[in-house]
Amino acid sequence: MKVKTSISLSQELVRQIDGLTDQYGNRSAVIEKAIRDFLAAEAKRKRDRSDLDILNRHADALNREARDVLDYQVDV
Repeated sequence: MKVKTSISLSQELVRQIDGLTDQYGNRSAVIEKAIRDFLAAEAKRKRDRSDLDILNRHADALNREARDVLDYQVDV
């Protein structure tokens, strides 16, 4: 279900949006796609930050394990 809303944008931004309407259909479609892409990127950044926090919390143990594995490597 779509909800009608009102936003204020600069004339330049509206001009650029209008330049994409041939590809996406209309202003609303362009803006909706832009917001969906932005929200997906934000969700990915949040997951990445969480993953990095986990790696940082376990970095010492992971590095010890990696050094242990490398000790068993044969020189080539």
